[in-house]
Amino acid sequence: MDAELLRRLTPSVIGVLVRRGADFAAAEDAVQDALVEAVRHWPADPPRDPKGWLVTAAWRKFLDATRAETARRRREDLADEEPAPGPAPAPAADDTLQLYFLCAHPSLTPSSAVALTLRAVGGLTTRQIARAYLVPEATMAQRISRAKRTVSGVRFDRPGDVATVLRVLYLVFNEGYSGDVDLAAEAIRLTRLLAARVDHPEAAGLLALMLLHHARRAARTTPDGGLVPLAEQDRGRWDTALITEGVGILQAALARDRLGEFQAQAAIAALHADAPTAEETDWTQIVEWYDELVRLTDSPVVRLNRAVAVGEAEGPRAGLAALAELDVSLPRHTAATAYLHERDGDLATAARLYAEAARKASNLAERDHLNRQAARLNTREPR
Repeated sequence: MDAELLRRLTPSVIGVLVRRGADFAAAEDAVQDALVEAVRHWPADPPRDPKGWLVTAAWRKFLDATRAETARRRREDLADEEPAPGPAPAPAADDTLQLYFLCAHPSLTPSSAVALTLRAVGGLTTRQIARAYLVPEATMAQRISRAKRTVSGVRFDRPGDVATVLRVLYLVFNEGYSGDVDLAAEAIRLTRLLAARVDHPEAAGLLALMLLHHARRAARTTPDGGLVPLAEQDRGRWDTALITEGVGILQAALARDRLGEFQAQAAIAALHADAPTAEETDWTQIVEWYDELVRLTDSPVVRLNRAVAVGEAEGPRAGLAALAELDVSLPRHTAATAYLHERDGDLATAARLYAEAARKASNLAERDHLNRQAARLNTREPR
């Protein structure tokens, strides 16, 4: 049984049923039932047309469920007049693309949009998604069920918002890895699908950004799970094939002269990837790209990252001056201030701020890293 094939086919089969009139929740349930039948029958009798088989089986499951509901008698009568269908007449790409837009509907919360995308477009089970997010399966099942009910009445009567879909995929990517599902790899897979289906430079920009970040994954942590800062990573462990692919995709997107925030972020990541050593990083150009990002987003987090880049390009005091203009409650503001004070030689202030930042850290790995930085400076060990 080819589980990967079933995952690839799931979104397009759901899309066929939705386009034929099934609401999203009913379509998704019917396809899940059809997948169970596929697992049961395909090993002994594999179909020549897997998608056509799934469409037919899922549509029959949907009709069976519809007939069981007397409140839907009119829909049942219409369905009875239609012969059992074979493979979908519309291109699979269209159906899959519609599901991206549906799962990223603005009426959904970000967490619900992510879960629904992983379920319907990614083909993951509720158990897999729950494990990835480290929540009970029942909790995730409720979240997905609520999301399905929310979008069940949505019809495809207007173009979807690509920007919203991209933000959902970026949220998936940033979850990284936990449980038995590699969400970063899954986000890359889904973004590849989207980039192949829409003519949008930001889809390519997001794919490039993901590839460039993912290329550094092996060097990002120690064997015991500790964080390794970018400047201290073993660049020999970076995946040069992913870097090459990401840079190529980015260059093609930038050549279209329709700059967006994901392309700008990818350009910054590419400059880091291009530097043979941390000392050779082109910080001046990175600051220029951050200026573009500020223009595009006016994000306080982007301004914070820009301040750190200014500290590298123009000196730590310039960076501290830029940080002073920002809200001190911003995530990682204290850690960034500590780093720039250390660069400026004020080790006592840096140690105190590293310890303060550790207390504010949102996860254990970051907290441990910041505590180690504080301890290192308190004992005046060399960096």
